[in-house]
Amino acid sequence: MEYGIIGLLILIADIYAVIKVLGSGASGVEKLLWILGIIIFPLLGFIVWLLAGPGGRRARI
Repeated sequence: MEYGIIGLLILIADIYAVIKVLGSGASGVEKLLWILGIIIFPLLGFIVWLLAGPGGRRARI
């Protein structure tokens, strides 16, 4: 149990990110690339998605 609770939190965050990517309005290729990035690099992929994900391009008023 080396990673225990931290690993579980990262897994939950990644699952959340993948679900949000699948429900986004991004194109199929963009969705595939985001999901691959999140799966291959779990922590880094989640952080990048959180900062620049498909929903991050919306204009904020």
